[in-house]
Amino acid sequence: MPFDIRQLRYAIAAADHGSFYRAARALDVEQSTLSRAILKLERVIGDNIFNRSRAGVTLTIAGALFIRSARPMVANADKMVEMMRAAGQGRAGGLMIGHYNSVSAGNLRATMLGWRDAHPDVDLDGVEADRGALFAGLDTGEIDIAILLGDASHDGFRHEPFWSERVMIALPARHPLAERNLLHWTDLRRERFLLTAADPGPEARDMLLGRLSVSGMQPDIRMHQTSRESILSVLGGGHGLTVVCEGGTGARYPDVVYRPVYGEQGPALIEYSGYWRKDNDNPALRRFLAFVRDRYSLAFDIP
Repeated sequence: MPFDIRQLRYAIAAADHGSFYRAARALDVEQSTLSRAILKLERVIGDNIFNRSRAGVTLTIAGALFIRSARPMVANADKMVEMMRAAGQGRAGGLMIGHYNSVSAGNLRATMLGWRDAHPDVDLDGVEADRGALFAGLDTGEIDIAILLGDASHDGFRHEPFWSERVMIALPARHPLAERNLLHWTDLRRERFLLTAADPGPEARDMLLGRLSVSGMQPDIRMHQTSRESILSVLGGGHGLTVVCEGGTGARYPDVVYRPVYGEQGPALIEYSGYWRKDNDNPALRRFLAFVRDRYSLAFDIP
């Protein structure tokens, strides 16, 4: 018959206190319960752990070796229980966040860093991919939550608006518009824009078409099969402008500056939303959603 952790815990307490009576009081159990459990343990291992006397108990030579080996077993068992309890409460485990925007600055970066500081035992990881791949990851459960531009519903997923950030224009430092502290959409109608064909390039293109198109004239937009980082790295050569969100302005590129763009109602803003599966029961996800809700004073409910 194998022994259990409870029996080991009783034996360790008896060794530490030198008495079954004092060990039972420390563990808040009946002395008879503790002594019977230790007796069963000794029968299982085939040797006495304790020398018993009216003065209390002392370890036998074999018992001292046994207790020395039992201590890390009990400590590891306690640690496993605590880890499972923490995971069930969202204080441990893992959380995978999907996105397709830079995290060099802005709210996404601040949120991830703030969450990591508040939940150091949760294994936080991120994956950067296009919208289709992120939704596929949500569907298979590989991603817990995707944080994307816009606020469009998607079948099968819960979504909520999280925060907004300013739209920024990246342009060569020697461009005449770089002398201004802020730009207006009307300043940009004759400019050439370089965008990545990957997400979020198409969303930036649609925004430019909506803001800059006038009767008989469409904005000059060139879509490239390259990354936004590659576009920004050559922008200083004077080949055009590009659009970034405020979260992308933490990365610096040679001879490139960032300027906010304004419309009639003030700074142009773009919204970020979180998407997750309604049946995702990861406790860490629920705690992350509560963290975002409280951080940005939102009002959505969390199942």
